[in-house]
Amino acid sequence: MNPHLDKLQSYPFEKLRQLFAGSTPNPAFKPISLGMGEPKHPTPAFIRQALIDNLDGLANYPVTAGSEALRNAIASWLERRYGLPTLDRATQVLPVNGSREALFSFAQTVIAPDTGALVMCPNPFYQIYEGAAFLAGAEPYFVNSDPARNFSPDYDSVPEAVWQRVRLLFLCSPGNPTGAVLTLTDWEHLFALSERYNFIIAADECYSEIYHGDAPPLGAMQAANLLGLTKEGEPYARLVVFSSLSKRSNVPGMRSGFVAGDAQVLKKFLLYRTYHGSAMGPHVQAASVAAWADETHVEENRAQYRAKFAAITPLIQEVLDVQMPDAGFYLWADVTRSGLSDTEFARRLHAEYNVTVLPGSYLARDAHGSNPGRNRIRMALVAETEEGLEAARRIVQFCHQLKSQ
Repeated sequence: MNPHLDKLQSYPFEKLRQLFAGSTPNPAFKPISLGMGEPKHPTPAFIRQALIDNLDGLANYPVTAGSEALRNAIASWLERRYGLPTLDRATQVLPVNGSREALFSFAQTVIAPDTGALVMCPNPFYQIYEGAAFLAGAEPYFVNSDPARNFSPDYDSVPEAVWQRVRLLFLCSPGNPTGAVLTLTDWEHLFALSERYNFIIAADECYSEIYHGDAPPLGAMQAANLLGLTKEGEPYARLVVFSSLSKRSNVPGMRSGFVAGDAQVLKKFLLYRTYHGSAMGPHVQAASVAAWADETHVEENRAQYRAKFAAITPLIQEVLDVQMPDAGFYLWADVTRSGLSDTEFARRLHAEYNVTVLPGSYLARDAHGSNPGRNRIRMALVAETEEGLEAARRIVQFCHQLKSQ
């Protein structure tokens, strides 16, 4: 067996299941889960119809590079959304079966095994980054997020000797679980580090279309363009962006996304994927074309999240330290005021009020003397507003009960 498999930790939801083992939730309350970041808004009817209308494609083997129509739809969306110069449809975009699959397999492409390579990850982080590092034969190096920097990792704290071993840097903007968005200054610093130490940046942007302010989040390719890095002979050098329809269009079960950026890196990634057997089904491709071409459903989806956060966040703020995120659909709350650890808070809230939240320490690792997720919880506001409000009212009641004890 591959010995690297022994390095993998249980997924956060398995840890949560173990935390709740032997505990029976209060039957007086209907269960409400804020644990998993799975969109619950309905899938738009036109996307469902596009899937149905193209089921004849099941009789054909799909091409790994995707159809010309899909690559064009993806490139056109990127150009509209981020104000990018015209992209090469054949070399700078590639459809993938959801960003999770692509993030994991990408490390296999860019990491040379048995070289002592490091894969840099934010902390807290999406656990796929860590697993991708281990299974590629590398080691993860975690950079803790800093609440004083809007939860941005402090890359200036990384020693020179570490940077020299970094071959791949995973980052997520808007962040999971913090909702933080990198600024143009942040990107300028990262691009300079990438050029100096010759590592690839894998920018996970799957939450880019759920934001709460007027300005949409800055994207990695957009930042590169604004900084003049697309005018060189190798546009988007050492940069690959990952995105998905799952959150944007409420189709997590469709497993449809894309990677875009450095054409030379994508050429190698396409070669890998051809052997990996990860082509997208023709019916999914057709539905994806329809989804990327439409913004009305995205605007409606975003409006639902904005209304939900506006109603729920003030309630939670009465009892926990939490701020409105820049983007995404998570609240990242500090539970220190409750007097409980993040795990005990989650365990008792589930047992006494039948509300599930995810302990922040499950989303982070002990690194550099601390676990930046400790004493925090992640709440995914993915259900309809009324269910989210009911969960918030129970959390308020639970916290008041703790104060009176």
